[in-house]
Amino acid sequence: MIQFLTAAVAILSVVVIFLVLMHSGKDAGLSGAFGVGTGEGSLGGGSLVERNLNRWTVALAIFWVLAIIALIKLS
Repeated sequence: MIQFLTAAVAILSVVVIFLVLMHSGKDAGLSGAFGVGTGEGSLGGGSLVERNLNRWTVALAIFWVLAIIALIKLS
């Protein structure tokens, strides 16, 4: 179980880092390269994509924290 949680934390860490980098900031960040912050992207309206990106980031960050807490409790 500990090995599974360790692998899950490692994978979730990489995914959460990628999702955070996709957010547009003051300088449009990495998301500007993929058209996430603009309404002209291939994925449709920027506001819907940004909301979904926010939801995925928060959800995976919560899973990441829960996996770390479970890993600490089992260790």
